[in-house]
Amino acid sequence: MSIVKDFKAFIMRGNVVDLAVAVVIGAAFGAIVASLVEHVITPLLLKPALNAAHLNDIDGLAWGAVKYGLFLAAVIKFIIIAFILFLIIKAIHSFEKKKEAVPPEPTETEKLLTQILAELKAGKKI
Repeated sequence: MSIVKDFKAFIMRGNVVDLAVAVVIGAAFGAIVASLVEHVITPLLLKPALNAAHLNDIDGLAWGAVKYGLFLAAVIKFIIIAFILFLIIKAIHSFEKKKEAVPPEPTETEKLLTQILAELKAGKKI
């Protein structure tokens, strides 16, 4: 029974649950990007190149048994995902910069030195 309890404790830790959610969201995001490349970018941007090659689909780009069209589609998907992740990370960093840093509380020594300085400016003898 202790193995089951240990496993349950491991699974219920925040990091594991967060990772599982990230994997599911990442898979869904990958499907969206795949659809974007296949149904939007390829027809709009690559259509002239495909027409010049007398092809209807990027999957048809091949040299013998080497299907470099599929590789090209995978590279486009990778570039899009990498760019979007870059934008997300950049936005996160900009939010972190906007948080104002609260100055630390002065130490006892700094408080004492500030008090001495104030008394010297006031002309009092210490």
